[in-house]
Amino acid sequence: MLFSREEDRWMRQALRLARKGYTPPNPRVGCVIVQGGEVVGEGYCPAAGQPHAEVFALRSAGERARGATAYVTLEPHCFHGKTPPCTDALIAAGVSRVVIGILDNNPRVSGKGVAQLIEAGVETVVGLRAAEVRRLNEDFLHFHQTGMPLITLKAAMTLDGKTATRTGDSYWITGDSARRHVHAMRAQSGAVVAGVGTVLKDDPMLTARLPNLPRQPLRVVVDSHLRTPLTAKCVQLAELAPESVPLLIATTENADPEREALLTQRQIEVVRLPANVQGRVDLKALVQLLAERETISLFVEGGGELHAGVLKAQLAHKVFFFIAPKLLGGANAPTPLEGEGVAVMGEALPLHDVKIHRFHQDIGIEGYLPFYTA
Repeated sequence: MLFSREEDRWMRQALRLARKGYTPPNPRVGCVIVQGGEVVGEGYCPAAGQPHAEVFALRSAGERARGATAYVTLEPHCFHGKTPPCTDALIAAGVSRVVIGILDNNPRVSGKGVAQLIEAGVETVVGLRAAEVRRLNEDFLHFHQTGMPLITLKAAMTLDGKTATRTGDSYWITGDSARRHVHAMRAQSGAVVAGVGTVLKDDPMLTARLPNLPRQPLRVVVDSHLRTPLTAKCVQLAELAPESVPLLIATTENADPEREALLTQRQIEVVRLPANVQGRVDLKALVQLLAERETISLFVEGGGELHAGVLKAQLAHKVFFFIAPKLLGGANAPTPLEGEGVAVMGEALPLHDVKIHRFHQDIGIEGYLPFYTA
């Protein structure tokens, strides 16, 4: 179906609104209500469990929603969950037409929302700005298609491929703009994952530090032998606020039970998982555990050994590497991808659908691995 330039304008506005949300495990959705060529209501879902985009838009439109057109990025949901069905709200408000970006592939919706609107006499069309909506919600769509989270590998490195100096100093490789983007990516993720080596070396909090965030991602440390210090920032933060900034440490059956007791006393969740042949946490088992908890995306921040393990297990779907115009040198300085590596160039993993981003002097390279097809 062909859409007018004016319709395209309203859906672009709905997409801008959708990007404001921090919604895992729900999708990011925006809604604009137009009456007589004028926006009379708009809204987006700020976080899971809060009212959906359509509800906020209808509230702001009031009686002006009657006979109006609603532009919504994703098919309105039609079941009673944490919030009532948005289809019911649109019908009750008297909206005469609904323009939708894409269908929701959650089996509980998946065309049922459109069918309910049509049955109620609401003109309903689908397909406006579909590619952008799919990209915006690629984690949600991937999860409901496969039952597994979308996994992104992130690293920041110098121009010569180092993630720290030979002494381990890594503050800061990139500038403020790139680091703000990392915090936004964390905030949009279901979980942030790091290896214990990163915890020991950098002592990160693994939080998204942006103003007025409605949620924090689950923080996960892969620690096969429970070496995470009790003084680590990620541990101390979880002890202070276990519900708002939860921490999960994934370990193996061989880990010291006394160390586990000390961590659990500090409100840390310790999960014992099978070990691989190297005696490390089986990453497939970890991803399966997180999938069962409806974690729709993982933001893996390394270090290099964890990245290598995720790639070797063919678990990763995309990468986002930041490159700063700096040179460090050092034969033993760490790199974003360690492990054994490939033997010949023909075995290198190519990226597809690559995008280049600028963050002042820094560059971000985003691309998809062969294991992922949209």
